[in-house]
Amino acid sequence: MPRRLYTCTPSRLNAWLDCPRRYRMTYLDRPSPPKGPPWAHNSVGASVHNALANWWKLPLEERTPEAAGSLLLRGWLTDGFKDGEQSARWRSRARAMVERYVAKIDPADEPVGVERTVATRTSRIAVSGRIDRLDERDGELVVVDYKTGRHVLTADDARGSLALAIYAVASSRVLRKPCYKVELHHLPSGGVASWEHTEESLGRHITRAEQIADEASAADEAYKASRVPRPRTGDAPPAVDHGPWDELFPPRPSNLCSWCDFARHCPEGQQAAPRKDPWASLTAAEAETG
Repeated sequence: MPRRLYTCTPSRLNAWLDCPRRYRMTYLDRPSPPKGPPWAHNSVGASVHNALANWWKLPLEERTPEAAGSLLLRGWLTDGFKDGEQSARWRSRARAMVERYVAKIDPADEPVGVERTVATRTSRIAVSGRIDRLDERDGELVVVDYKTGRHVLTADDARGSLALAIYAVASSRVLRKPCYKVELHHLPSGGVASWEHTEESLGRHITRAEQIADEASAADEAYKASRVPRPRTGDAPPAVDHGPWDELFPPRPSNLCSWCDFARHCPEGQQAAPRKDPWASLTAAEAETG
C-alpha cells in the first residue's frame, strides 16, 4: 500500500521540536486541555499583521501611513493586557510601528500575495502554510514574514527558519517561479534579516521537515492505536485512558515553558519555568525602552 502522507504545517512541525507533550495536547488530545489566558504580545502581533494585510486591500491612492495607523486602531485586539492603560500604550506604539513601516514601502509595488496560503508535498509529507507577504523582484519570488517581538533578528534567524524555507519551496512550486530569498521584517527596529537560499539548502530543510514528520507521525499512530475511550456516563464527555504517554510524548522543559498555553497541565514544565503573566513580555519591553 502507498504510504500515507503526513499532513502538517510548519507550526505543527515546530511544535513537535519544541515539546512533544505540548504537541500532543495541541493536536491530538480531544477534548484538548483548557488553555491559559491569552497572551498580550500575541494580540499586538495579530493586530499589526491584520493592519498590514488590510492596507494592501485599500485602493492605491488610499495607501498612506496614516491609513495603516487607522486600520491598526480599528482592529486593535485587547486580549491579555494587564489593564486598559497598558493596552492604550501598546496601541499607540503599534500604530507608530506600522506607520513607520509602510512609509518605506512603495504602495504601487503590488505583492504577488498577502496572507497567501501555499502548499506542497513530497513522498512523505503534505505541508501547507500562510505567508504574510509574497513579493516578486527581478523575476524571482521573495518570502516576507513580519515580526513584532522584542529581539532584533539576524540573517541566521532567516537562514535557520524551517517555516520560511518551506514557504519558499511551496511558493516556487505553486507559482512556477524561482524563490530563494526569505526575509524577516522586524517592525519595532525597522530592520530586515534576509537570507538567499540555494537548491541544496532548501533541500536540507525539506529533508529535516520529513524527519520531524516521521517522528511525529509514528507517535500519532501509536497514540491513536492505544487510546481507548471509556463508556459515556450521562451527559458527561467520555473519559479517556491516555496510557503511558510520557514515552511517546516526553516533556521537553525549556525557557519556552513559561509561555506555554498548557503549563498548568505539565508539572515538569512548571518546575522548569513557571508560567509568566500574559502581559509579561510587554512589560519587559517597556522597561527596556523606557
